[in-house]
Amino acid sequence: MEFTARYQERAAALPGAVLWTRTASGEPYRVLPDGCMDLLWVEGELVVAGPDRRGWIGSAEAGVRYAGLRFAPGTAPGFLGVPAREVVDLRLPLADIWSPRRSRRLADRIGTAAVPALALEEVAGQLFDAAPDRLVGQVLRGVRRGVAVPALARGVGLSERQLYRRCLDAFGYGPKMLDRVLRLNLALDRARAGLSFAEVAARTGYADQAHFTRDVKALTGVPPKILLA
Repeated sequence: MEFTARYQERAAALPGAVLWTRTASGEPYRVLPDGCMDLLWVEGELVVAGPDRRGWIGSAEAGVRYAGLRFAPGTAPGFLGVPAREVVDLRLPLADIWSPRRSRRLADRIGTAAVPALALEEVAGQLFDAAPDRLVGQVLRGVRRGVAVPALARGVGLSERQLYRRCLDAFGYGPKMLDRVLRLNLALDRARAGLSFAEVAARTGYADQAHFTRDVKALTGVPPKILLA
């Protein structure tokens, strides 16, 4: 993937991950919570982007290049070796998590490649061989099906408190917040596909359109009409 002024993405070799690139235009950009963590290469530096609880506005000088590997929800902690709760709402140099020497060696390898984004994907596939956490998959499936927290905890053999702690480590959120974030993104995808807000609310599990509007504003900072304009 070559760098362009526009955001580009495709499925990565790692299961469930997305490889993306962007060159900053100098204009502000909006980041929305999605339940994911990213490993970013930013002009020679490697940065870990933790899961966001709320949307925020970022900025960068025009021409700054980004390559990112967005891990599937709940999978990055196993690869990066850091609980999601410790990096929630944060952007940290990888050197703060790994050793500076190891991080610099990895960043140099990516930066000297002909296509840094492809090198990031290749290196990640070679270095990150953690076995998938079965609990993560069980929780995601349960949340996406709308299973209530007590039933979800029983289904995975944990108490509700234990489930909450495990979710914080894997996702950076408790199960209820994870449900809100995943539902938000599904709802926005349906709205972008052309469904009316009333249809989106009905199909995505909101009580009504007003509920959908309130939750979008609470999580992103703006109502859906402005967010999707």
